[in-house]
Amino acid sequence: MGRPDPEEGQLPAPVKPPDGGWGWIVLLGCFVITGFSYAFPKAVSVYFKELMKDFHVGYSDTAWISSIMLAMLYGTGPVCSIMVNQFGCRPVMLIGGLLASAGMILASFTTNIIELYLTAGVLTGLGMALNFQPSLIMLGTYFDKRRPLANGLAAAGSPVFLSSLSPLGQVLLEKFGWRGGFLIMGGLLLNCCTCGAVMRPLDMGMKKKMGKAQDKYEAKEMLPIGGKSEEGISTTDGTKKGKKVKKKPKKGKKLLDFSIFSNRGFIIYTISKFILVLGLFVPPILLVNYAKDTGVPDTEAAFLLSIIGFIDIFARPACGMVAGLKWVRPHVAYLFSFSMLFNGLTDICSARASNYTGLVIFCVFFGISYGMVGALQFEVLMAIVGSQKFSSAIGLVLLIEAFAVLIGPPSAGRLVDALKNYEVIFYLAGSEVVLSALFLGVASYCCLNRGKKEPPPENNPTAGAGSDTEEAESDVQEAEEHSSDNHQPAHSTDNAVVVASEEANHVAEEQRGEGGGCPAGDGEVLARDGCNADQMVERDSF
Repeated sequence: MGRPDPEEGQLPAPVKPPDGGWGWIVLLGCFVITGFSYAFPKAVSVYFKELMKDFHVGYSDTAWISSIMLAMLYGTGPVCSIMVNQFGCRPVMLIGGLLASAGMILASFTTNIIELYLTAGVLTGLGMALNFQPSLIMLGTYFDKRRPLANGLAAAGSPVFLSSLSPLGQVLLEKFGWRGGFLIMGGLLLNCCTCGAVMRPLDMGMKKKMGKAQDKYEAKEMLPIGGKSEEGISTTDGTKKGKKVKKKPKKGKKLLDFSIFSNRGFIIYTISKFILVLGLFVPPILLVNYAKDTGVPDTEAAFLLSIIGFIDIFARPACGMVAGLKWVRPHVAYLFSFSMLFNGLTDICSARASNYTGLVIFCVFFGISYGMVGALQFEVLMAIVGSQKFSSAIGLVLLIEAFAVLIGPPSAGRLVDALKNYEVIFYLAGSEVVLSALFLGVASYCCLNRGKKEPPPENNPTAGAGSDTEEAESDVQEAEEHSSDNHQPAHSTDNAVVVASEEANHVAEEQRGEGGGCPAGDGEVLARDGCNADQMVERDSF
């Protein structure tokens, strides 16, 4: 099932991201998961009018369905981080797909609004959360140089699904009612299980490649020669393994790493995202009912979300390509701040739109700005904390944002019920988004520029991953060179092994001279007259 080593978390050893290959399949899975996770809570808003009639509740009550979905998506972040670090991405995503589907299927049989909260809200939201976060983690492990583009393409799943699910929901509502629509939607969510099945851990391919080369090397060196060759192989192999064992404690991964709160960039990002989420989701959730209240037919009102989705489809990959440019990527936080400012001003300027043409213009500009925000939000977080700490960072960020999700849309719904005026809601939501943009830009400039002498957090894990990969690849190459010498006489192989043994002794003497002995437990391995036989590492653990 792709379960990682429990001692070392999601990635047992840092492996250089391939930036392609199977990563494109992972990207496709992340595209689908992102589409369901973000578009589904908005798409169910087409059922709200019927739910209000059947359950005799107000709009604020039905708005809680979308809010609970988003709150579960965000609030269960730490739980998802712990599960991913313990069990791996694939099994967690498979369980999440089943939960999401079961929630919508059970929701089709509910008889009151509370049951709907527990099924469509809690259960489906939890299932989508168990899919969304692991998919982003896998995307970050498969892409590095092309990561901004990959994030943009994966984020494009949200508008694609939004432009599809909203009209589909309207058709299902007209033909089957809201209960039949929920049942069919539950069947569609089973596709999340398929996406989870393709999330193959990155380190498996490297381990298999190194294992095959090591087997060839051992078979060649051990069979034709006696005890001397075995001794040399043990020494050289033990020396290489000693290096790996020495680094192993540093690669250990906590179930939830709270040390990221010492990163000033992470604190600034978290605060700005909390303010952003207060108003970001309010306009698309209220848009359909706002259009219906102004006299727009139901089908055309649902089509407004499709316009946002269509524009968003092109905005996200385009923004990802721009963010990947060499002169833009170091300043991606400021680009993210600009995108939030653009989105907030769009809400404010479009607050007085009172006809269908004005709403269409609003949807065009909102789709562009919303796409920019969606493409950059996780790229900025990856750039701040690095790929090794991203699983913990995203869990904690989503937990903090969950409180904003529970405050924003429900409060907007209550204001609509009380004031019967959507203009105030758009002004309020736009002001919150503008405030978050200004805070991120100003705080990043004033606070982070003082710490320019410190290397970016992203460089450390990336550098570590690169060095470890290069060392592993050199070991594989060396082993393959040994295995390709079958045509050489036995005495030449014997000389090669003796030279390898002498090199190992020389390395051991240097380590003894620098370290001043053989400290227990640090994983250093000496030559055949070394400190302790217990420090030798088993070959088959390679």
